[in-house]
Amino acid sequence: MTTLETAAAARTLRAAYETASAVVADLDDEESWRPTGCTGWAVRDLVLHCLQDAQRGLVALHTPADEPTDRDAVTYWRDWRPGSAGAANGRRWARVSASMFLDFGQLRELYLETLAAVVHAARAADPARRVATQGHVLTSGDLITTLAVEATVHHLDLTVGLPLAPGPSPEGLAAVRTTLDGLLGTAAPPEWSDAHYARVGTGRTPLTDVERAALGPAADRFPLFG
Repeated sequence: MTTLETAAAARTLRAAYETASAVVADLDDEESWRPTGCTGWAVRDLVLHCLQDAQRGLVALHTPADEPTDRDAVTYWRDWRPGSAGAANGRRWARVSASMFLDFGQLRELYLETLAAVVHAARAADPARRVATQGHVLTSGDLITTLAVEATVHHLDLTVGLPLAPGPSPEGLAAVRTTLDGLLGTAAPPEWSDAHYARVGTGRTPLTDVERAALGPAADRFPLFG
């Protein structure tokens, strides 16, 4: 990834994190118990999960690797499939851990300051540096893109029970679409909005019969990640 591409990735992450932060910044304790698009998770559970992903990104951006890259911004997601035992365990862990914050304001402030730190680190990242995370090696630019994709998909989840909250950034949604197209191996139907594609591509919304017919055999590959 070139310096220019990494700068674009950093801008995409900043847009994704700023819009997500705008949702969380004004939430009160009562709102933190509202449901989300993630099965079994309230808003506070999802905020904790997103905080942990940002923390992982911050560590990864400062964890240089000597090994060659084995993942990029698209192939990174091939390991993440819904319905696995690991996914179920992760959901339970987040639910229990988030409940330990008796004051949601503490979790909210930790989330906001961590996302701001990741944005700063992404902007300063060396585009040629290989970094390690979750047993894989990516370039810093590809890592930054995966963080933006994760934040954008979960932004859609976060606002399910918050109908007045702002939606995800256009830049983040475009990154999700590019990622899903890469996993699919072709472009999705152009009439699909970015948000709809994000939901069906990650299993949040099932494909309709009409959509399955339009996709043909490729429909059996959905969800592409989750």
